[in-house]
Amino acid sequence: MEYKNNILEQIGETPLIKINKINKGLKPQIFAKLESANPGGSVKDRIGYNMIIDAEKKGELKPGGTIIEATSGNTGIGLAITAAVKGFKTVFVVTDKVSAEKINYLKALGGEVIVVSNLVDPEDPEYYVNVAKRIHKETPNSIFAYQYSNPSNPEIHYKTTGPEIWRQTDGKITHFVSSIGTGGTISGTGRFLKEKNPEIKVIGADPLGSIFKHYKDTGELIKGTPYLVEGIGQDCLPKNVHFQYIDEIINVSDKTSFAAARRLTKEEGIFCGGSTGTIVHVTLELAKELTEDDIVVFVVCDTGERYLSKVHNIDWLKMNRMLDTEVVTLRDISDAKKVRGIEDIVSVKPEAKVKDVVQLINEKGFSNIPVMKGKKAMGCISENKLMRKLLENPELLDTSVMDVTEECFPTLDAKTELYEVKNILKDNSAILVSDFGLITDIITRYDLINFDSGK
Repeated sequence: MEYKNNILEQIGETPLIKINKINKGLKPQIFAKLESANPGGSVKDRIGYNMIIDAEKKGELKPGGTIIEATSGNTGIGLAITAAVKGFKTVFVVTDKVSAEKINYLKALGGEVIVVSNLVDPEDPEYYVNVAKRIHKETPNSIFAYQYSNPSNPEIHYKTTGPEIWRQTDGKITHFVSSIGTGGTISGTGRFLKEKNPEIKVIGADPLGSIFKHYKDTGELIKGTPYLVEGIGQDCLPKNVHFQYIDEIINVSDKTSFAAARRLTKEEGIFCGGSTGTIVHVTLELAKELTEDDIVVFVVCDTGERYLSKVHNIDWLKMNRMLDTEVVTLRDISDAKKVRGIEDIVSVKPEAKVKDVVQLINEKGFSNIPVMKGKKAMGCISENKLMRKLLENPELLDTSVMDVTEECFPTLDAKTELYEVKNILKDNSAILVSDFGLITDIITRYDLINFDSGK
């Protein structure tokens, strides 16, 4: 008889699938590394297994123990599959951005699932990672897997994913494209491939709103802004993102990611989610500059079954203005700014001094500055009005910004249509953008003109 001893032996050795349609007119050969073929349907099955095995070897995870993790769903599923086979309990903390399909899958595998808000900063006690850490401290005989810094994450990709791709391409791969979330897939695979051939280019596909590209390009940390794609990108720097193995990072908007995911599904029959769409778009853009001698491999992160209520749901796409046929929205204008490299909202904190605002205006050249406490607007400062006040009373320079703060510019939801944005900017010099209940950007008349002119 030919069989596997258990489901865990089915993890890895995923196939390489040649792309034939969506790359029409492009010169290089393009292949999909089908990580959705893992038993749990995602690339995260590899790390779920390895983190548990390593914790057992180190004596950190004992019989009857509990595995706790902060997850966007797929790593939790990978952990839950191995835990089910080995008899461990699981507790998963997810944000309310995670699809219902993933949450139900975790519960079906026996996991306890705790859902928290996606609208809090990493420093907040209710941030999903912090909640998971707190549960770990309160739970005897437990481990916190913490995929973001656990070395077992990139290590399994170094030992398995990289060697598989090298063998499957006969060592001819020239470009590897992956998303960046915890950093494990791109760092571990990228490390192996570059050790085999330093000329191989490793490209990161990242959502607009994530901090990775800006940090890679400038070495500067900015605050991330919300986006709809699940499981990739970050608003903080995980230890498992090893930038030395990443040659370039390219940002992609939600709408573009979802369109690419649907295209891969409809034209190639590879059912995938939004994160794979991000990777596919970067792959196709990259391929435009390559030759017949190049071989590109990209990762299919997971299966589209996880996103039947979102990426592959027309009503959800319409509601979130994510269809190509939909009208232009304020989010499109904000995304266009990020593509031009303007990624962080320029603001001041309530405790700042007026002289700090004047310095900011002189350095940055902005004439409209919101006063922000976290992601909430406390008011706004207009350069013209501020200068008039300072001419009358120069002593205001040493006072709090709240002494000169006025009612804020209008705040519009990111889904507001372009015609309404234009109408409001006729009577206001700027608009604040609210996405998922948080202030994520400030749009001026100048930004709108740039958008309309295609800049």
